[in-house]
Amino acid sequence: MDPDTALRDLPSTEALTIIDIAQPFLNPSQPDNSQDGKRNSNASDVSYGTSPSLLAADLAHYRDLFTKLRFSYVEQVTKERFLKTITDKEPEFVEGSENAELEERLRGDKAALKERKQEVANLLKELEEQSRSLAQRNENVRLKTTQLETLPSEIANLERIITDLQSAAQPKSSNPSLNLPLQPTVELLEKREQESADLDAKIEALRAALPGKRQQVERLRDELTPMQARKIKTVQEAQEARRRREGGGAGSAGDELEEKGRWLRGSEASLKGMLEV
Repeated sequence: MDPDTALRDLPSTEALTIIDIAQPFLNPSQPDNSQDGKRNSNASDVSYGTSPSLLAADLAHYRDLFTKLRFSYVEQVTKERFLKTITDKEPEFVEGSENAELEERLRGDKAALKERKQEVANLLKELEEQSRSLAQRNENVRLKTTQLETLPSEIANLERIITDLQSAAQPKSSNPSLNLPLQPTVELLEKREQESADLDAKIEALRAALPGKRQQVERLRDELTPMQARKIKTVQEAQEARRRREGGGAGSAGDELEEKGRWLRGSEASLKGMLEV
C-alpha cells in the first residue's frame, strides 16, 4: 500500500469533552449518538482541547455549575413550600412526632446524599484519570501520525544516500576482505578482534611469567660462575699436566685432571643448553 494513502486512511482525531467522556457513566443504557451528530446537551457544542489542563478547567467549570444549580433548586423548593403554606386556607400545624419522623427521614436522606457525594467524587476522580489517559493517548497518536507523514521523505533521502555511497565505492579494492557485504564484514571483524584478544592474553601471560624466568636465569648464572672459574682452573691444570707429560713426567695426576676437564665441559654444555645461550 502507498504510504500517502495509508496516512490519509488514518481516522481523524476529534476533540474530547467532559460530556463525551462522562456519557458512558451517566447513561450506560443509552446508545452512543456521537455518530449521527446528535448531542444530549448544548454545553458540549463548544470544541475543547484535549490537554489535561483544559480538561481540568472544564471539569472545574461543570462542578461550579452543578453547585449553583443545586443551590438554586433548594432555594426554589423552599420558596414554593413557604408560599404554599401561607396561601393555604387551613394552615398546617406540625406536631412533635412529625418533626421526629422528618428528622429521621432527614438523617436517612443525609446518609444517602453522603453516599451519592462519595459516588460522584469517585466518578469525578475516574473521569479525571480517564481524561488524562485519553489526552496522552491522543497526543501520542498525533505524534506518531506526524512521524509517519515524514517517513516517505526520510526513506527517499536514505535511498539517495545509499545510491551515492554505492556509486562512490565503484573502484573496488583488490583485497577481497574489503569488498565483503555488511554481515560477513561484521563476522570477520569479530574474528579479528577475538584473535587480537587471544594474543593480548598470551602476551599478558608471558609478561606475568617473565619475572620468574629472569630469577631462574640469574640463579643459573650464579651457579655457572663458579663452574666457569673451576673450568678455567682445570684447563690450566690440564695444560700444565700436558706439558709435563710431553716433558716425560706423565702420571696419574694428569689423567685425573683430564677426566675432570671432560666432566666440566659436559656440565658447561648442559647448562648452556638449559639457558639456551
